Amino acid sequence: MVDSMFEGVMERPKAVVLDQAMLQDPSGPVVREPSDANAVIRVEDVHRYYDLGETRVHALRGVSLAVERGGFVAIMGSSGSGKSTLMNMLGCLDRPSSGRYLLEGTDVSKLEKAELAVIRNRKIGFVFQGFNLLARTTALENTALPTLYTPIDKEERARRAAEALAMVGLANRADHYPSQMSGGQQQRVAIARALVNRPAILFADEPTGNLDSRTAVEIMDIFQTLNDGGLTVVMVTHEPDVAQFAKRVIVFRDGKIRKDECVSARPRASDVLKTLPTLDD
Repeated sequence: MVDSMFEGVMERPKAVVLDQAMLQDPSGPVVREPSDANAVIRVEDVHRYYDLGETRVHALRGVSLAVERGGFVAIMGSSGSGKSTLMNMLGCLDRPSSGRYLLEGTDVSKLEKAELAVIRNRKIGFVFQGFNLLARTTALENTALPTLYTPIDKEERARRAAEALAMVGLANRADHYPSQMSGGQQQRVAIARALVNRPAILFADEPTGNLDSRTAVEIMDIFQTLNDGGLTVVMVTHEPDVAQFAKRVIVFRDGKIRKDECVSARPRASDVLKTLPTLDD
């Protein structure tokens, strides 16, 4: 079903080894992905300033990067490093103070608010640490919410929502409310909601932050499966164990990219799950 919704994934670029020392040491040369015409995301010399009273914060300092269609990128960094500012900009929730951000070839930094809202609804899916589900709404209804702002009829909304829930393994939980589901199941509903409008990119902000270790790997298994089907995934995380499931890890510090490495010997989450014990409720 995933293959029918998304295009085929690109060939994985040549990898270099990513280890714990690389994540901890922000010094040294940055290994960047080569530019290519098939980049779904392209950021060019972006700066972002925030004025807090008499203080000016320089959150992003000349950031440039490209993410190929079908990529799976993990963005890491300590608090205040600039990773969340970048994620907000990539998700069209914020604008650069200078520089350009091109999404599928369109310079979105020049678009009006209404145009950005359309892009967020039709091209981008969001997954957050806190799930953000409506408590009095079923899994199916939560999943279908983004379709209310698209020109499709009620039957198509229900079909897409049911299909998205099936993709994350929750077809049998469609009528359940958030209070009747575990944290992992709620995050699956949040992922289904992000997929229902068939976006070009899935942005995930600390998607495993509220989950136990086994459930976190289960979520990474879903992300890897979606990515294998061609969906581009960009994920912010502070956990190296989670970042290893991506194809590429970008490390931020002081508003700049300090490391940009492809992951060697990338584990399959489905294989890791076989080695983990099932947690009792």
